[in-house]
Amino acid sequence: MVNPYGRGSGVPNPIDIHVGGRIRTRRLLRGMTQDTLASRLGVSFQQLQKYETGFNRVSASRLSEIANNLGVPIAYFFGELNKDALTPTERESRTRMAHPETLELIRLYYAITDADVRRQFLAMVKAVAKSRSVARHAQASGGGADDGGDEPQYS
Repeated sequence: MVNPYGRGSGVPNPIDIHVGGRIRTRRLLRGMTQDTLASRLGVSFQQLQKYETGFNRVSASRLSEIANNLGVPIAYFFGELNKDALTPTERESRTRMAHPETLELIRLYYAITDADVRRQFLAMVKAVAKSRSVARHAQASGGGADDGGDEPQYS
């Protein structure tokens, strides 16, 4: 059987895409730019982009170097590889977790050194999310004035 992926096919291997995505996710969680990591690796940021998208494969030695720079074991990059076993809800959750703003929020949350402030912040976020959910439910059932949009309404 002919392999539909790899050199000459123009189609990156799904495993390379997964590994690249995990590199990107971890880099963002560390608050590191592509330029910074690329410089530490001695490659261009364009080369790092190709690694992160799976268009260029990462050699074992380079993956070891990346793991050292990002503070994770090499096995981290192969974690959660079997996405076919995920439910649609789990898949959606993982997609959200890969968004840059989600990763930034997590990184900034843990940058708050005072545990009490972190708990208060989390309670506030939960309250806001709950109030938006309640407002949308009321709107959907015809009982609320919320338009369901994400933008604040000013009078």
